[in-house]
Amino acid sequence: MSPDLGRNAGLDRIGAVFDWRSLEALVCEVYSARTGRPSWPPLVLFKALLLQQWYGLSDPGLEEALGDRLSFRKFVGLGLNEGQPDHSTLSRFRKAMRERGLDARLFDEVERQLGARGLLVKSGTLLDATLVDAAVRRPGMPTGSGSSVDPDAAWTRKGGKSHFGYKAHIGVDEGSGLIRRAELAPARINDSVVADALICGDERAIYADKAYEHKERRQRLKSAGIKDRIMHRSHKNQAQLPHWQAVRNRLISPIRSAIERVFGTLKRSYGYRRVRYCGLAANHLELRMLCIAFNMRKATAIIA
Repeated sequence: MSPDLGRNAGLDRIGAVFDWRSLEALVCEVYSARTGRPSWPPLVLFKALLLQQWYGLSDPGLEEALGDRLSFRKFVGLGLNEGQPDHSTLSRFRKAMRERGLDARLFDEVERQLGARGLLVKSGTLLDATLVDAAVRRPGMPTGSGSSVDPDAAWTRKGGKSHFGYKAHIGVDEGSGLIRRAELAPARINDSVVADALICGDERAIYADKAYEHKERRQRLKSAGIKDRIMHRSHKNQAQLPHWQAVRNRLISPIRSAIERVFGTLKRSYGYRRVRYCGLAANHLELRMLCIAFNMRKATAIIA
């Protein structure tokens, strides 16, 4: 048998870079309260969910791919003579992860490993959000109405157009482009409401557009010794920004806008234009799994 049979260089690099034992210790909690041996090792299922993000697969599609792609089987740890988890097993595992809040803990563990390798620059955190369509059909007019299938999805308007779904909020490390924070909210929630959850506290500066401007936020950043690089906006009875604020905005804009490349990758390469599931909790887990997958792939590119 050729040693290159079933070889996938990208998956091999990811498999070698990360400490999977630490991640396994977390996902094993899924079965800690149950009796008997699980049908599939939790790490196999977790790695399978990562493949789902990298290759844009549905649960049935993932089951099929695990059955016939040698590189996938090698990555998750399945032998040639074994079967593979079926789509219902993958779905139940994802739900169990969500019930235990493991998505946040796994995301934090991957960030810890990125930091231990010196990949997080921490010179600044870029904040922004992007709209993501709901998985369900848009409810009929008026646009303020909701969906009985997914009551968490909501309407908003941007650029003169109506959108129904969610808004993904992320904080990105300025120097590396790695995602350090990820939050999901109904589309109607203002960006500023979620902003503080995206600030890590150990960065040297925060870069954001004018939607994140808030007097108290600026004061908190100053008190924490974090440079305030949030753009200014015009206020009531103000015809235009003072010259110094306009100049400041022009200097901040090209730095802040680098986060758009991350959103572009998530939407083009990972297909994150529409959520997969119904409900905020299920889609929040999906966003964090997406960001873990993004960070793993990007980290290996930085190290290479």
